[in-house]
Amino acid sequence: MCPGGRSETEKERRRFSFLMTDLMSKKQILVVDDEEDILELVSFNLTKEGYVVSCMTSGEKALEAIRARPPDLMVLDLMLPGINGLEVAKALKHDPGTRDIPIVMLTAKGEEADIVAGLELGADDYVTKPFSPRILAARVKAVLRRKSADSSDVS
Repeated sequence: MCPGGRSETEKERRRFSFLMTDLMSKKQILVVDDEEDILELVSFNLTKEGYVVSCMTSGEKALEAIRARPPDLMVLDLMLPGINGLEVAKALKHDPGTRDIPIVMLTAKGEEADIVAGLELGADDYVTKPFSPRILAARVKAVLRRKSADSSDVS
């Protein structure tokens, strides 16, 4: 027995429960990009901001992951192997179970037509590469804040 009369396993269960509650209260971000360096940079910076980050390297894997466990927000590249980012966004926005997931597009496609297409398909923000990790994190925070405000207006 430990001081206070609790066994180690009871202490461990309480700690695990606390950690799971803390983890579940953090916003879940899915980052989808086929460049490992970008995934690492974005993941590091968003984790540092207190988010729980998952990474996928293709549109197909992203759609599977989202159907299994929808994130609070997705950072999405347009140029992906297989299903591209625009197709992923279109699929999510046409599905009632995923249409409310905010999307921040992060891509090298910075032409006006690309930006307009992304926003018209339902992206909540659009960031072009090269990018500042701090600005991306601030935009993610702003999109989540707007989503939270919209959700509280509905209730």
